[in-house]
Amino acid sequence: MGSGPGRFLPWMGGLGARRVALDLSRTMLTMVPDAWVALGRADAAPDRVRGDAARPPLAAGRWSEVVAFGNTLGFAGENADRVLDAAERLTSPEGILLLEIAPGPGERSNYLGRLPPSSVARLLRSPVRAILSRLDREGFREEPPRHATPPTFRRFSVPMMVDRLRGSGWTVNETMAVAPALGPDAVRAEAARTDPKSWARLLELEEEIGRRPERWKSAAAVLLSAHRGSSMRMIK
Repeated sequence: MGSGPGRFLPWMGGLGARRVALDLSRTMLTMVPDAWVALGRADAAPDRVRGDAARPPLAAGRWSEVVAFGNTLGFAGENADRVLDAAERLTSPEGILLLEIAPGPGERSNYLGRLPPSSVARLLRSPVRAILSRLDREGFREEPPRHATPPTFRRFSVPMMVDRLRGSGWTVNETMAVAPALGPDAVRAEAARTDPKSWARLLELEEEIGRRPERWKSAAAVLLSAHRGSSMRMIK
């Protein structure tokens, strides 16, 4: 829902799944096939449906995974509740609902932020436990606001979203803040990417920190996985 050019689609669904990109923008949907190939997929590109996520032209209760990533709920603004209602209706009785919310402006580690990019890459070759102690000692700082205030952009806190889902009969499987260590620091992230060991360690570190509830309040992006019925699949 709100697929844009489809950058999350290759990681949705299982082997052989039928994927559908739903977006209001015809321009975004025309980019999906090229983006699919650019992301390394050789199989058939997802189907594309132009439509409003608040009133999706899709059959209710038929979809094993319904995904609203890329701040679909946030940019829906005052229509966010309607989009969320629609996502719930689309999900099959034992399906998975994957959501992204934006509780705050984001944050990053004070310690990593004061190191040169090359030093960050070298540090990330160390065991995660050793890095965590340094990050915890110096703490985290909040980023400047990047989105407008309501009704243009809708923020959900994690407790608000969890209460909403549980009230509708969902069980929340996993909750994780995205990139709380480096935040939007593309320069240091790129320095780590040049070293496969540093990059793998950074992903491990971000996931470890992102599962801590204290990192959810100010996060610019939090991912939630929820299910109804007997399904117990988790975010990978």
